[in-house]
Amino acid sequence: MQEIKLTSVVHSYDSLDDLPQVDKDLMNAAIGARGHAYAPYSHFYVGAAVLLDDGTIVLGNNQENVAYPSGLCAERTALFAAGANFPGKAVIKIAISAHSSDFEVVSPVYPCGACRQVMSEYEQLSKRPMEILMMGSSGGVHVVNGLINILPVAFNADNLKRK
Repeated sequence: MQEIKLTSVVHSYDSLDDLPQVDKDLMNAAIGARGHAYAPYSHFYVGAAVLLDDGTIVLGNNQENVAYPSGLCAERTALFAAGANFPGKAVIKIAISAHSSDFEVVSPVYPCGACRQVMSEYEQLSKRPMEILMMGSSGGVHVVNGLINILPVAFNADNLKRK
């Protein structure tokens, strides 16, 4: 037996103000997008902003449906909109912010497993790591360079190739 040790690197910022301006602008776009989220059941509003390699910013937010799990997360909404409207453009960064009308969200909110899998696919398409910025409605911001830091062993298209 062999043991494989995996290491993740997460950069932690005390507040939004500590980010570089480009990241601050992207996170502010995600914060704005969460204001349009449709979350009448969970009251958990998530916004996402995707930065493409040509500087375009694409927004998304969570869209719930009473017929769970028919809704869609903010991250996938933004990524799918980017893929549909700007095919061939690489995703450079994604910023995610969450707010609840029921409680204060002070810890950074990380993407769910389904969103991580979709992010993995978009990294493969662009052949480069995607920077992921995550925050709650206030407090600190976590930043990772590449999905490998939050999904170290992803399923990808190489797993479907016959050897």
